[in-house]
Order: sequence, then C-alpha cells, then structure tokens
Amino acid sequence: MMDTREHPDLRSNRWIVAARWMITFVGFPLGGLAAMLTVGRVDSLTAALAGGLITGAVLGTAQVLGLGRLMTNPAGWIAATAGGLAVGLGIGATAVGFATDLTSLMIEGALSGLAVGAAQGVVLRRRRPRLALAWPLFLAACWALAWALITVAGVQVDNQFTVFGAIGAVSVTAATLVLPLTLVRTSVRSAS
Repeated sequence: MMDTREHPDLRSNRWIVAARWMITFVGFPLGGLAAMLTVGRVDSLTAALAGGLITGAVLGTAQVLGLGRLMTNPAGWIAATAGGLAVGLGIGATAVGFATDLTSLMIEGALSGLAVGAAQGVVLRRRRPRLALAWPLFLAACWALAWALITVAGVQVDNQFTVFGAIGAVSVTAATLVLPLTLVRTSVRSAS
C-alpha cells in the first residue's frame, strides 16, 4: 500500500474519484430501463442475451464516464461489460428457468457478475493483474447480494428485469469503489 502522505495528488483526488464512481450507479437502472423498453422481460434466452447486451453497454458507458482518464481502454471496457452481461444473464436466467424467487435471482446475479467480472478482468489484467484475477468472484458476490437486497426490499422482481434497481446498484457501486481507487493509485505511481 502506498502512503498517501507522500502523494498529495492521491489524497486529494481519491474523494473526487470516489464521487465520480458513485454516480455511475445510474448505469444499472438506466441500462435496465433501456433493455425493458427495447426487449421487455427476461423470459427467454433471446431476451436475456439482448437485454444483457443493452444493459451492459449502458452500464459500461456510465462506468467509463465515471472513471474518466483512469480508464485507458474505454471501448474495451464497454464491450466487456456488454458482452459479459449478455453471456452472464443468458446463462444465469436460463439456469434458473427465468424464475424470480430469491435463490434464483441470487444465482442469476452471481453468474451475471461472474461473467461481467471475467470480461472486465481481461481489460484490467495489464494494469492490475491481481485485481483482474479477483474481480470475477468479487462481482459475482456483489451482484448476488444486490439481487437479495432488492428482493428482500420488496421490489417487484417478478417483472424479470435484466439487472437490479437502485438499492442494489448503489450497494454494488459502493462495494466496487476498490476499482477506481486502485486505478488512481496505479496512475499516481506511474506518474512518479
């Protein structure tokens, strides 16, 4: 770990970086809304694939905007997020038979998060190889818990959304603050 007392840029920038990242939570509900309006419910493999692709593209774009200059491969990140969510949601929703009970949504979320994390990990591997290895399992856990949160909160999950809503989105975004904060450390280190 780097001592922030030695790097004033890191100390002052980490709050800005964290705030920018937290705003990216809107990518989840906006992506889900875009998918719902375009594709409808996740009640078939085709709907899961198309809905995941749309949701992932919106989410990836929001994250790239939030990361700003910290993201050195924005097109790759957006493509990874879109492709990962398409594959993950396709596998996850099909695996649980498109069910919307708590256990099914946690499984679907874990598989979606795992696929998104694996795809994003490919983009991260050059700059943060250790983070890239852990990222798929970390996102799998975060996404499973986000689905549990919104289900317990009483959100109408029987509408078969592509992704969890705002409660889950804020939770996942807060949990994944490790990404931009790690990237800003890498940027400061390479600038030194």
